[in-house]
Amino acid sequence: MFLKKIKPFLYLGIFYLIVSLIIRTVFFFHPITTATFGLFEVIKVLFIGLVNDIFVFILASSILALYFLFLCNSKYKKPYGYIIFGALVLLFLYIWLIPNNIFKQYGGSVTEIALSFVGIKTFLFGLMLFLPTQRTRIRNGLYFFTLFLYVLLIIFNGVSEYFFYNEFGVRYNFIAVDYLIYTNEVIGNIMESYPVVPLFSAIMIVTLTITWFIYKKTKDQLLELPNFKQKMVLLGTFMVLCALSLLAIPSLMQIKSDNVFADEIEANGIPKFYWAFTHNELDYFQFYSQLNQQQAEKNFLSQYPEPALSRNVLAAQPEEKKNVVLISIESLSADFMEQYGNTQKITPFLDSLAQKSLMFTNLYATGNRTVRGLEALTLCIPPTAGESIIKRNDNKNKFTTGNVFKSKGYDVKFLYGGYSYFDNMQDFFGGNGYDIVDRNNFKPEEITFANVWGVSDEDMARKAIQVMNAEAKSGKPFFNHWMTVSNHRPFTYPDGRIDIPGTAKSREGGVKYTDYSLQLFFEMAKKQEWYKNTVFVIIADHCASSAGKTELPMDKYRIPAMIFSEGFIQPQKFDALMSQIDVMPTLFGLLNFSYQSKFLGQDVFKKEFQPKAYIATYQDLGFVKDGRLTIISPVKKVKQYSLELEKSELAPEFKLYYNEKLLKNKDQKLVDEAISAYQSTSYWLKTNQLNR
Repeated sequence: MFLKKIKPFLYLGIFYLIVSLIIRTVFFFHPITTATFGLFEVIKVLFIGLVNDIFVFILASSILALYFLFLCNSKYKKPYGYIIFGALVLLFLYIWLIPNNIFKQYGGSVTEIALSFVGIKTFLFGLMLFLPTQRTRIRNGLYFFTLFLYVLLIIFNGVSEYFFYNEFGVRYNFIAVDYLIYTNEVIGNIMESYPVVPLFSAIMIVTLTITWFIYKKTKDQLLELPNFKQKMVLLGTFMVLCALSLLAIPSLMQIKSDNVFADEIEANGIPKFYWAFTHNELDYFQFYSQLNQQQAEKNFLSQYPEPALSRNVLAAQPEEKKNVVLISIESLSADFMEQYGNTQKITPFLDSLAQKSLMFTNLYATGNRTVRGLEALTLCIPPTAGESIIKRNDNKNKFTTGNVFKSKGYDVKFLYGGYSYFDNMQDFFGGNGYDIVDRNNFKPEEITFANVWGVSDEDMARKAIQVMNAEAKSGKPFFNHWMTVSNHRPFTYPDGRIDIPGTAKSREGGVKYTDYSLQLFFEMAKKQEWYKNTVFVIIADHCASSAGKTELPMDKYRIPAMIFSEGFIQPQKFDALMSQIDVMPTLFGLLNFSYQSKFLGQDVFKKEFQPKAYIATYQDLGFVKDGRLTIISPVKKVKQYSLELEKSELAPEFKLYYNEKLLKNKDQKLVDEAISAYQSTSYWLKTNQLNR
């Protein structure tokens, strides 16, 4: 009986092993595989690959095992069937009709996905409950569909692994994770690069053929379902196999040889994809253009008065012991502000504050995620391939802005309205000496409104004032880094604050509400004794979107930034090109701080400053300088664009949009500068030289 009940697993498993063997064979003979293989090495690769595939399939078949586990007829008997059906209907109505339910708080398509899933489940359960004579036919249809999905995923994964290897010469890595993030761009690239219709037609024909074959061979197993005891035996056996697989797969991934291609061919792409997703790194030295390491470092460090990674920054004037409040604003593109041409009047407070501040008009974010902005403002280094350092395992004991303030006797805190475990922020800031104030620190009566991202910005503003008042009483200066949350999908906030209701869930409403909350914060701050001795840095973490006509559209990285302090910072505009990583070194210059620095950003008011910016996705690394945008990408690809401002009636310093024209003849000096910056940063991180 037990052998019969696992027939679907056997047929699917054999099919998966055949597809994997075909892929490995193709990889052996692929033109990109430049290594040679002896007979023993071929046998070793195929054997380790086979073992790898068996364990991966065991884990991948978990969903199929759960599907069979819940197949039974007793759940449709009275009264259980009606109770279950009623619960499903209530859940469906909750998702559909209850405003601000847990699914709607997540925004995006989460509600639609949950509604569709529960709706289909309810409909099918109802059919099988109220049409018992058709139960077998309905169950067979669902079984065929389940097999179809498995076969389709096996084939699709095989095809995807082939195309990925065809381009990069390796199994899945963080670039594959990146492809999931930039779905629109990737689909567009596939549509333009491959014969999509014939390819997908062939995939569907093969999938349907294989599915029908397995279905015909195994469908009789659904006529006699195992009893509870038999299910427990099968489930226990399967759980032991899963546990063994979880132990074996990491060990198999550690088997390495001198032949990189052998390592890649014997590996399985699925655990490699999971590893890349959880480790968030992309090895610069495997995928990007390089220079001699010493030359790269020499090129990069030549921009500093003392051309060394660890260098002394000496101030000519006495140090200013000012409190500092750094406010990172969620998703605030420059084009939301009136100065950059916006006519919606959604940032009235920030527009007015800019007139009283040192405003950086030509500043670019390093990336398009909050963690990338936090990285730039905290570590002051160019972005590196893969995920932000904040989300990596090796993210502690770095040289940070907090270190500099602590060395001057400051209290150092990170303030966040949500739960700071999100995006690994708690691990990063806590591991680098910051005290953390987040949603866990709020009493129920302190929260007037909250959504899935955290308490509203106005609630965080009140908490921030409370925290700063307590810090001021200690007699020590303080540095607080506050990350806002309200300008984020689903863009919900308390009604009655602005003229756009929170129920509208609009981006414009999110921007305007955050602007309102910042005004509230400053109104409260002005009443405090510490206000006149405080410097406020207001800057976006990244733009509201990043998609554009090119890999790195310049306008999608332009962000507003300003430094404000009554009686200390004189209102002015700084119009030269600069990066997010330059902001904090510039602030330290304004405060006349002397310190030992490992920051890779520059004080923009020093004579040695070189106008430039770093902008990046997870894999495309951009360097902007001298009217050129140089982009280095895997696999050792280099592009360069000329940048020409589009015509507009705005002042030159506020023009946002560039025509990016691909150049046939690159400026090699700028290419070398781009490579030097990213290669050096990657190397110093890899060797822990940017630790404190």
